[in-house]
Amino acid sequence: MTDCLFCKIVNREIPAALIHEDDQLVAFRDINPQAPTHVLIVPRRHIATLNDLGADADGIVGTIVRRAAAIARDEGFAEAGYRTVFNCNADGGQTVFHIHLHLLGGRPLTWPPG
Repeated sequence: MTDCLFCKIVNREIPAALIHEDDQLVAFRDINPQAPTHVLIVPRRHIATLNDLGADADGIVGTIVRRAAAIARDEGFAEAGYRTVFNCNADGGQTVFHIHLHLLGGRPLTWPPG
């Protein structure tokens, strides 16, 4: 997708503070962090929303979640706890229409989130 912000980051057309990348996904620090650690984990393949996931995407979703756990360990807050969030569509808080998992940690998180 030519005008997708996350596709441009994945393709290195826009700089980002990358902390992980492999053949399936890219993880980078959020530019507007909501916690001491706020990382976005995105698949390289463009999928606009969770509603657009097909059965062929089951593997990538699991890979994204496992990568979030690995980053939480690497950042040192896995045992204390962290939050992972997928937003879907405008009312769900999605602002970039390329699925992405938010990983938030490094401080106590309250509920409900808002």
